Amino acid sequence: MKEKDCSVTTLYKPSFPEGTLVIGRWNGRQYVIQKKLGQGANGVVYLVQQVSSRRQYALKMGFDTFDLQSEINVLKALQRQRHKHDAGERDLSYLVEVDDYTQQDREIPFYVMRYVKGEPLSAFLNRRGVQWLDLAGLNLLDQLVRLHKAGWVFGDLKPDNILVSSYGEVELIDYGGVSPIGRSVKQFTEWYDRGFWNAGTRVAEPSYDWFSFSVVCIHMLAESELKKAALQLPQMRSLADLNQIVDQAPRLRPYAKWLKRALNIGFSDTEEACRTWRLLLSRSSVRRPVRSTPGWLKGAFALSVFLLVCAIYLTFRF
Repeated sequence: MKEKDCSVTTLYKPSFPEGTLVIGRWNGRQYVIQKKLGQGANGVVYLVQQVSSRRQYALKMGFDTFDLQSEINVLKALQRQRHKHDAGERDLSYLVEVDDYTQQDREIPFYVMRYVKGEPLSAFLNRRGVQWLDLAGLNLLDQLVRLHKAGWVFGDLKPDNILVSSYGEVELIDYGGVSPIGRSVKQFTEWYDRGFWNAGTRVAEPSYDWFSFSVVCIHMLAESELKKAALQLPQMRSLADLNQIVDQAPRLRPYAKWLKRALNIGFSDTEEACRTWRLLLSRSSVRRPVRSTPGWLKGAFALSVFLLVCAIYLTFRF
């Protein structure tokens, strides 16, 4: 089933090839486009290299100035919050700069943010193994705690918007669907939207993000069952379908209690949801990811043991 983003579209959607030089109208900084990272409902994200510093950043060009400014406000709020609570722990530069790019007499708004090397959740789990959902899920929930505390709901939570680094660290990308708590969700993708499953409203509240993350987990571990349920007529889809998948899919069994609580708004807040997931990982029923030992290191260890045995033998022999 093809997933469909739901949002308001605009007439002008800029797209630029590799090598395009983007010069900010107001700040004058120059960026060379290296490749397209992705496209959301309200803009295109590029990997760029700043000419002066040679550093890589993510640059998002917006289709609509108002929508882009909304994202910028969210990023500024998160940056202020992280500076206040987490100074010294991680890179705090959510937002590097905001400017406009002039192209064919058009002013295209853009902002620059740090570039996080990683891959979408689905690609990461396919490459590293589904057991890494344990750690990636914990780090994702930690990100949602920060976002919800700042008064926002992510809204369009889906595998493509969850970027995972090689060691399971998570960054949420494409803040175009972020909405203030209490408002309507601005942007969503069908499978992960509780309205699609007739399971609740599209009011932006923390439970909306828990629901979406639960469906993401179901998608990662029981895709065929989810697809079958999603293909039903709209009036036939229900929360009961998701609960049934959780109960019956073997790979979801270790997460079943958490998933059903999240689907059915069973947490008091996101902090409780995060604590419960962490407790889930401490139990033996869920395997935690372990970094595999490189082959060359195993070989070196075997060789060292062999040489040690030879040395001991020669010492006692002669």
